[in-house]
Formats: sequence, C-alpha cells, structure tokens
Amino acid sequence: IYEKVLSSFSVSLILYLLSIFLSAPAVKFEDCQRSREVGFVSSDPKFSVRPDGTVYAEQEVANLSEPVQFMLTARGLHDPHIWETTVKLALAGHLHPLPLTKVRGGSKETAQVIKFSRRHQRGSSANGLRRQKRDWVIPPINVPENSRGPFPHMLVRIRSDQDKNDGIRYSITGAGADQPPSGIYNIDPISGNMFVTQPLDREEKASFHLRAHAVDMNGNQVENPVDLYIYVIDMNDNRPEFQNQVYNGSVAEGSKPGSSVMQVTATDSDDSTTANGMVRYRILSQIPETPISNMFTINSETGDIVTVAAGLDREKVSQYTVIVQATDMEGNNNFGLSNTATALICITDINDNPPELTVRTFSGEVPENKVNVVVTNLTVVDKDQPHSPNWNAVYRIVSGDPSGHFTIRTNPITNEGMLTVVKPVDFEMNRAFMLTVVVSNQAHLASGIQSSLQSTAGVTISVQDVNEPPVFPVNPKMIRFEEGVPAGTTLTVFSAQDPDHFIQQTVRYSKLSDPANWLKINRTNGQITTMALLDRESMYVKNNMYEATFLAFDNGSPQASGTGTLQIYLIDVNDNAPVLIPREAQICEHSRPNSKINITASDTDADPNVGPFVFELPTFPASIRRNWTISRLNGDYAQLRLRISYLEAGVYEIPVIVSDSGNPPLSNRSTIRIKVCPCDNNGDCSATGAVAAAGLGTGAIIAILICIIILLSIVLLFVVWMKRREKERQAKPLLIDPEDDVRDNILKYDEEGGGEEDQDYDLSQLQQPESLDHIITKPTGVRRVDERPVVAESQYPVRSNLPHPGDIGDFINDGLRAADNDPTAPPYDSLLVFDYEGSGSTAGSVSSLNSSSSGQQDYDYLNDWGPRFKKLADLYGGGDDD
Repeated sequence: IYEKVLSSFSVSLILYLLSIFLSAPAVKFEDCQRSREVGFVSSDPKFSVRPDGTVYAEQEVANLSEPVQFMLTARGLHDPHIWETTVKLALAGHLHPLPLTKVRGGSKETAQVIKFSRRHQRGSSANGLRRQKRDWVIPPINVPENSRGPFPHMLVRIRSDQDKNDGIRYSITGAGADQPPSGIYNIDPISGNMFVTQPLDREEKASFHLRAHAVDMNGNQVENPVDLYIYVIDMNDNRPEFQNQVYNGSVAEGSKPGSSVMQVTATDSDDSTTANGMVRYRILSQIPETPISNMFTINSETGDIVTVAAGLDREKVSQYTVIVQATDMEGNNNFGLSNTATALICITDINDNPPELTVRTFSGEVPENKVNVVVTNLTVVDKDQPHSPNWNAVYRIVSGDPSGHFTIRTNPITNEGMLTVVKPVDFEMNRAFMLTVVVSNQAHLASGIQSSLQSTAGVTISVQDVNEPPVFPVNPKMIRFEEGVPAGTTLTVFSAQDPDHFIQQTVRYSKLSDPANWLKINRTNGQITTMALLDRESMYVKNNMYEATFLAFDNGSPQASGTGTLQIYLIDVNDNAPVLIPREAQICEHSRPNSKINITASDTDADPNVGPFVFELPTFPASIRRNWTISRLNGDYAQLRLRISYLEAGVYEIPVIVSDSGNPPLSNRSTIRIKVCPCDNNGDCSATGAVAAAGLGTGAIIAILICIIILLSIVLLFVVWMKRREKERQAKPLLIDPEDDVRDNILKYDEEGGGEEDQDYDLSQLQQPESLDHIITKPTGVRRVDERPVVAESQYPVRSNLPHPGDIGDFINDGLRAADNDPTAPPYDSLLVFDYEGSGSTAGSVSSLNSSSSGQQDYDYLNDWGPRFKKLADLYGGGDDD
C-alpha cells in the first residue's frame, strides 16, 4: 500500500519531501487490542504523520507566527473503526495566548483519486492463515462556501482495485447525500466521481460526514465502506453585527485620561478562528468636538471606550455622540466588511460649582408676635445638575440671631432659601435684626474646588409694631381663702399690663368664666369680690381648687384682649355634719356572737373636721338603749348589736347620733333600718324569715293588698257589664211580630259609597222647585223625587201626619190608598232614590209597587235578597200570607 501511495505523488513532491527537516513531537494512538500498528491521516495537506506518530511538514510553511490547527485521523490494522483528534502546532517559545486559528487548506480544483485496495498475506493453511483486507483512511475534503460553480462540481473520485475485473457500483450515504439535507452530494455509480450540486454555507453547516460504498453487480459488498469528511471552507460573507444600535454610557466630568466609559460588542457569523470572523473596532466621529475632537478612544479588540484627554465639563457639554465602526478581516478596511453603532456618552455631574447668592444683602420685615411667616426669599445660582445633591442648597444663619427667632428652609423646586420666623419677636425689645447667612450644597464640593466668597450674604429684618393684648403678670394666679366667706368680700386685685409701652392705652376687665357665679370683677382696676358664699364642698370645686377666668382688653385699634385664670384654694371649715353608713342592715332575732352590725360615718369636710367619730344611742325612747348597744371599734368604726337575747322579727328603725372631730364638733341624728329575722344554724336569715322581714311595713303591705282587690273588682264589674249588655241586646223585643214586620229596615254593615257613578252629587235637585218651567222643557225620562206631573191639580184626601194608633197594617194600606189617588204628591211614577249605588239595578223602579195586588207582578226575585225582602215578596207576590 505504501508503494502505491508513493506512486501517486509527483517526483517533484518526493524530492521536496527529502529536503524538509521540520518535525513535531510524536502523536501516539493505541487500538483496543493494544496494537502498535496504526495508520494516520492528516486533514492538512501541509502536514503528515509517520507510522511512529511523528508529525512532519510536507511542504514549506511560510508563517508559523500563529498556531496551526488540523484534524488527525487514525485507524488500527484489524479494526474497521476510526479515531479522530485535533493537533495544534506552534513554534517553540511562541505560543499565542489567543484562540488557535485553523489554517485553511488548499483549494485547488484537481480531484483526488481514492482507491479501495487490498494487501494479501501468504501463510500455510495449517496455521489458518488467510488474506486480510486493509482499507484506506481518506483525508478530509475541503470545499469553499459560496462557490459559483458550475454545478455539479467534482470533488473526488473513488476507485476500487476490483473494478478492473468485476463491474463495481459506487454510492454514498449520510447527511447531505441520502439524509437531510439531502441532494447536496452525489456520486456517479460507475465512474465513482463524487460531486457537490450546490453552493455551501458554512454558517448553516460547517462539515459533512459521508460514507462511500462499493458493491458488485449482484449487490454484494466488495469493499468496506470508506469514511469521507467534507469541511466547508469559510468565506468572508457576513458583516459584523452590533448587539445594540445605540449604546449608553457615562463618565464623570473632570475624569482623568484612561477612565473607562463603556464597552461595545459586535459579533461576526464567520469563522472566528480565521480573519473572516476577527472583528476590530475604531471611532469614526465624535460630536461635539469640544474641547478636542478625540476625547475618547476605543480598544480595537475588546471594544472598551476610555477617555484620552482631560477637560470633560458637564456644564459645557453634557453628552457626546460617538460613532463606532466594527470591521472584520482583523480591521482591514480594504477587504473587511464593516458596520457602525452609536455610543451616547453622558457626562455625569460632580459638585464642582459652589452655590452663589445673587446679591450680597437681603432685606425684609416681620410683624411682632407672628410665627411661621416668611420674611424674605434668598436667591442662589448653582451650575451643577438641578435637583441633585450637588445643586440642592443648604442655608445657615451664622450670626445675628442668638435667641433662635429665625430659620431658613430650602424651597425644593426653586432652591431659594425661605427665611421664616419660628419664635415670636417683640418690637418693644428688638426693632430690627442683622443676620449673616451662608449657603452650601447638600453634597460636599469636589476635591480641589474652593468655596466662593459669594456664598455669604447679610439680611436686614425690620420688626413691625402691632397692638398686643394685655398680659396678666401672674397667670394663673392662686389665692387661699377659707370657705364660707360672706358675699361682698374682696379677694384680690387681678390686673393686667399692656405690653405696648410706646402707646398710651386703657385696659378694662370682664368676667369670662365663673362656673358657680360666686365672683365679680371691677371693670376698671380688676378687683375681685365675692357675690355668694364660697363652699369647698361644691361640685365646682376640684381638689379644694376653684377656677375662674377673666378677660382684659385695651382700647386699641384693632382691640386686643388677653385672658387670665384665678385659682382660689378653699380652706375647709367644719360646716358639714357626718352621715351614718350604712342606712340598712340585717340581724338575727336571737342574740348570737356574730349578730352585730359594723357602722361608720361619712363627712364631706376635710381633715381635721372629720374622724374620729363618736357614735351613741339617744336616751329617748328608752327602748332603744334597752334593746341595743353601741361599742367603739376604732376612730371611724363602731359596732351595733342586740343587748337582749331575743327580739321579735321585723323591721326596726334605730336612731344613732354621730359626731365629728371638728372644732366645734358637729353632730347628726341618723336612722338605720335593721331587719330582724329568724336565722338558721349558720347565722343566716332563713327563707321564711327573709320573707317576713322583706323590708315592707304592715301599712305598705295592706295598701298593696287593697290596690289588688280594687283592680280585681274593676275587672269583675266590667265582665258583668259586658255580659249584661249582650243579654239585653239578644232579648230586646220587636214592635210587631217578625212575621208581620213589613217595614223597610236599612241595615248598614259597611258603607263604601255608591261606586264611581255616585261621586257627582247635585244637592240642588233635593229642593222643591218654585216653577215648573224646567220640568216642562226636560226631555222624557225618569223623573226625580222633586218633580210633579204637569197636570191640573185635583183634590185628594188629606192624609194623617201621625201614625194611626191602631193596626200598623191598616195604617200602611191607608197610606197606599192615598198615594194612589194623589197624582201630584210623591211617590208618583218616578225613581225614588233611597240610597243611590249606580245605574244598572236589576230591581227596576220601586214605583212599580202600587196598592194593586193583581198578581201580575213577579216578586220571586226578592226571595234572594235576604229574609226581610223574602217577607216583602210573600206579601206582594201572592204567598200564603195574602
């Protein structure tokens, strides 16, 4: 095989190889069987590997200033698999710190011929020796991207030693041939010529791994598959692309040269190990070009922008616009592709400008006794960044205000100093103030910047005199008096002073608050006099203190007034007798050791007019001291108990005389109600005894019983009256037999009116007309009760006005008979309205009833109107009673 390889090279190449002495360290491989027989193939035609692993140069290498990188393929003699590794070569002592760069292989269009070959080994059949096939390891094929063709373009020819004797068919498999992206490579099955069918793009796929196959006419494999590695050689077909079109950076004003500003970054899709992908940066322009045109520079490899000159001043230029260019081919402007981006460099502020007051002297005025009043505004100028600590002004008063009447607050919007009064000023003490103020920034000045003399100014403040209210020198004023002083007693003089010394004014007084109405004040001089007795025990006195408020006002314009409080401390006198406590108690009817009552007293006076108290029983009535006794326990308590062994159960009122320790002492006769009751073994009142001694006297119990009896009697009488009334109503006799009662009785159950047709009444129709003209002209129809027939009046029998004392039936018949013979007197043939309930009555006109009883009228419908109308139907309808 080696001889065939040598025969494939030209004679000149062999001679050239003999003259090369450059070699590199050996590269060793071992297969899985630990075999030392390994074949090597280099992807770079400039370098090869000897069987012992030594890498040597096939031809002269013009430049090794940068490391060379290529792929090395190895295969064992008895293993069909291959191994790959990457070899990086550099001159000794010249190792480059940057990423290693792949040296591009030759791009000659001469095709390689790849042959399948065999090596036969002889041996005796007894030892089982036979021929073994040994394959080629094919070096990688380099194909440039973006080739213009023509296509298909031949890359390599694959041949087998067997194609001279047998018909061989060739094929390739793998991604790019029969796998996606398919169709990029194909092979002539007969000649073995392999072609690329279209331009390649390294940025889409940088390499291909195919396998070449050789089979006979029957499809039998005649050679082991051969691995084909195709590498796409990069072309400079992509421009550098910045990550952002606009970059924002900043640097402080006054920065020294070499200060970092920002970093811009551009990427190139081409191979970064070649010049096609190596990007370099440079600055194209700077706007504005102040103070010089090249204030900044950029690192060509990293894209870091730094300052190169001093003089950055935010107050002059606050922002720079820098155009940055990125170029590949290591920045070669003739062959490289370029792109640009914009870098906005903001100059940040430092406190290099102290604040300056606009004038050296400010003035203002303030009324006396006013606070939180702005006297004047101090204006300042600062060139630093507005509304930043470098611009915010801080004002201080350094002299002229020892009492702290003024302060200066900073207006956060305008940065002005508002000189404000925080403590009232008095015109009578200070008519003017001369202040010295200093202004500085919230942030300290930058290093090397001196404070300006214009940061100090004077402020002149004039105080305006106003009418001040009168002031009580001692407020509140306290005096001490014994309670009970009579009315008209002068207590004190509570006068005020007018602080306006330069104005002559008169002060007057009045009472503002006097809860008990005990005091009055002299309007002119402020003398306080009592109008009633002062009582320490009054509800208006708190802790022996009584307070009243008075008003003092002047006659200025406008009038001013001030208030003063008078406190009267009332000294106690013994004017209240003690009161016995408790007022009610309970004791057993049989005298026992625990049958005793502890009593004390209460006195509204104060010490020493209270205890110790003296308790004693009166001498009258004599039964009090005979049945009861009092013994002293201490100064405030005594004990009341039975003197006798038994006292009948009941309620007893025991008078007790209590005396205090005043000088002179006061006594009080108080009564304690004691309930005497039978007790159980524990000395507690039993239930029966508790009821017996419930606390109500006999008279009270009798009064309660009488009230209960009276209430029951009233209820009983009311029930009897109701029953009697009901009985009378049911037993009330009728004037006539109900069977013969034919009177028209109107029973009103619930009067609801006559409906919607009963709402419009004409009361004039109820009057008897004086003339008949309106009746004559009235159209034919139903007449009213006050209408008479228009005929000559005739004589008719006179009817009696009083009911006949005889039979009521005869009376009714006589009335009917008279009505029938009287054509002018009602009821004539007209509608008699008794109670109008609307039109449409099924009863018809009542005038149809006459004295005739011919039986032609049907009255059966009256049976449905109730029992009374049923009787009427029987009378006029020909019933059994006719």
